[in-house]
Amino acid sequence: MNESYRELAEYYGTAIVPARVRKPQDKGLVERSVNFSTTWITAALRERKFFSFAEVRDAVAEGLEVINTKPFQKRPGSRREAYISEEKEFMLPLPKCPYEPSVWKQQTVGNDYLISDGLNKYSVPFDLIGEQVQIRLTKELVEIYFKGSRITSHKRLENYSIQPIVKPEHMPDNHREYLNYNSDEFRRWAENVGGSTEKVVKYFLISGGVPEQGYKACVSLTKLSKRYGKKKLEDACERMLTFSSTPSIRTITTLLKNSSEPNKPAVASDDSNKYGITRGAAYWKKGGESK
Repeated sequence: MNESYRELAEYYGTAIVPARVRKPQDKGLVERSVNFSTTWITAALRERKFFSFAEVRDAVAEGLEVINTKPFQKRPGSRREAYISEEKEFMLPLPKCPYEPSVWKQQTVGNDYLISDGLNKYSVPFDLIGEQVQIRLTKELVEIYFKGSRITSHKRLENYSIQPIVKPEHMPDNHREYLNYNSDEFRRWAENVGGSTEKVVKYFLISGGVPEQGYKACVSLTKLSKRYGKKKLEDACERMLTFSSTPSIRTITTLLKNSSEPNKPAVASDDSNKYGITRGAAYWKKGGESK
């Protein structure tokens, strides 16, 4: 069976037993039923005229009711009675939604943990980066499978979206934290550190086209505060602003590193050859001799 036919059978909870190759007797029972229905319904309606599909459906339903209630010729009862007594208890309820054909494709997950349906991008768990996944596409849904198990799904977009569809739980912790960043929080944090730090944060947030472009620098600044302390960070920012109106994380980091290094001891001089190579007047006054 092809993939779509197999899915159809699984969706409706039934089993498909394909006929054997070159064994027409395997299909005889089904074909006799089709021939019987065609004779008693289609042929009976051949002289009638219909002006809509709804009229045709109603007429076929009437003919089907006649066939189902007509008594058997060689056994007691009718098709409806046989269904009720022999088959009805094994019937399953239909799903809420009819089966929808799907398209399958394979794709390797990139470093941005996104896959594409050909038009838009959707997220998968970040730990699948570099893995090959199977994608099942329907009109309404995008499903991602890995090694036979469904990992996640997204509602499929009809129109192009410049932004990918990302679920927060698919992101690494540091990426997920980035979603919670905003300018007001960075400004409030800088106020608690000091005036110079506040000026630096303000510069980061307004130097780009949008405030979001400065979030990375602001995050780096908060990490420096945790590592060196608020007082040292404020001092470094103050020194930064004394010689530059365009502060950078790299320069501030250098200032912090230099301020945290202990003073180096002076190198003791070696008097074993204090005259060195050059011999001045004092040397000759002491009666030095040339060699």
